[in-house]
Amino acid sequence: MMQVCLNGARGAGDGALIPLSPGAMAESAAAAVAAGARDVHVHPKSPCGQDTLAPRAVAAALEAVRSVTSVPVGVTTGAWADPDPGERVAHIRAWTVLPDHASVNWHEPGAEAVAEALLDRGVGVEAGIWSGTDGTERFMASALGPRVLRVLAEVTDPDPGTARDSARALLAVIGRAHGRPVLLHGEEGGTWPVLRLAGRLGLATRIGLEDTLVLPDGERAESNAQLVSAALTMLGTPSR
Repeated sequence: MMQVCLNGARGAGDGALIPLSPGAMAESAAAAVAAGARDVHVHPKSPCGQDTLAPRAVAAALEAVRSVTSVPVGVTTGAWADPDPGERVAHIRAWTVLPDHASVNWHEPGAEAVAEALLDRGVGVEAGIWSGTDGTERFMASALGPRVLRVLAEVTDPDPGTARDSARALLAVIGRAHGRPVLLHGEEGGTWPVLRLAGRLGLATRIGLEDTLVLPDGERAESNAQLVSAALTMLGTPSR
């Protein structure tokens, strides 16, 4: 499964190609799905372009993306959007439009409460396990582990020369991951080496402007759709 990560915490300073408005998110998602993506991960934005879990912004992003595609759509619950775990939970309980899934970074304070709030509302949980954190230990000890939709094995090593080894080390620590499916991905310079490894291991993966702004040859990407096409070509799966 190829997930497209449309924007991440990036903003206008990363270039005009980053989709920040609901309309831009929808347009980018539609093109990425047409190119072969089968799942969408998006960061709803405030009017000033910052990540937010506010119900109105989440609803606007979800409704826009769903108006142009029928694949599952998920959002972030990252602590950078709201450092107070109680506020994150309150936002989730106030959402008027629900995503199909939401990522929860297990090393962040309040991860268990955030995940439980999502599960209570019938939202699938993507358990974000970042390399270089204690997220793995926390997740493996969690009673919620068997209930998550999947594990996001997130390799934070941006060095293309070492990211693949970092990915293998992370997967070894995650182990059976409560028996849940694993989606493996990297970021920045580590994006493409880790994506190639995911393909070799038969794991789900993702690509998009959240993780990298460049194509495998180092050229600046022009869109999420172009990144999806390049990723599927690398994996030997023709894009649409």
